[in-house]
Amino acid sequence: MNDIYSKVSKIIGESNNIVFFGGAGVSTECGIPDFRSENGLYNKVSKYNYSPEVILSHSFFQNHPDIFYDFLNNNLLKYNVSPNKGHKALAELEHLGKIKAVITQNIDNLHQMAGSKKILELHGTLSRFYCCDCLKNYSSDYVKSLQTVPKCECGGIIRPDIVLYEESLDERILVESIQYINNAEILIVAGTSLAVQPAAGLLRYFNGKHMIFINKDSTDYDKNADILIHKPFAETMDRLMQNLGLWSEKE
Repeated sequence: MNDIYSKVSKIIGESNNIVFFGGAGVSTECGIPDFRSENGLYNKVSKYNYSPEVILSHSFFQNHPDIFYDFLNNNLLKYNVSPNKGHKALAELEHLGKIKAVITQNIDNLHQMAGSKKILELHGTLSRFYCCDCLKNYSSDYVKSLQTVPKCECGGIIRPDIVLYEESLDERILVESIQYINNAEILIVAGTSLAVQPAAGLLRYFNGKHMIFINKDSTDYDKNADILIHKPFAETMDRLMQNLGLWSEKE
């Protein structure tokens, strides 16, 4: 394992064209549960008579906004967390000119909070809300303060700026993500089961030197990576940053 960390540290140290692709596992060390693991959100016993996938769908939001927001408030909006060492490492590597883009499936805004600048949010973010009718923007703090279905001053229902099930990804963000991955020398994939399409399909556009997976659990795509680290993301990035001489053990 020590040899793997040394190898990855050397690869990062020698490259100035790295793209990062991450999922829910990037934020679990902050205290936010992922979706599909054994202890994930989708496997929790729920008080609802619907699965999370159904509740977080476009049609369900339209037909049952009360249940939708009850679920959102009790499961996704309740966390008040800070970026972990993994988020901070990515921001620092970007500042050093090594990471060109962070492509994320997460909606928690933690990459922005850590200081990353070039972030492509495939599934949107819970930091932004808008009126379905007049498109007026609202903050997450405003929505959380209500603890009910939020309504705009025009009377329209306010919704989160996230991609719900049954909705398509933003084509512009998708195309830009493909371009970054296609042009990358190194692709680091972390904290994702790669079970959600079309996001998982982006990996096929990588033509660079090294695809590195950092995941606690194995995935069906592990065979596509030439380096696998089956450890938590933040813990791994902390160790890599120490190997690079960028952080001390007390960092």
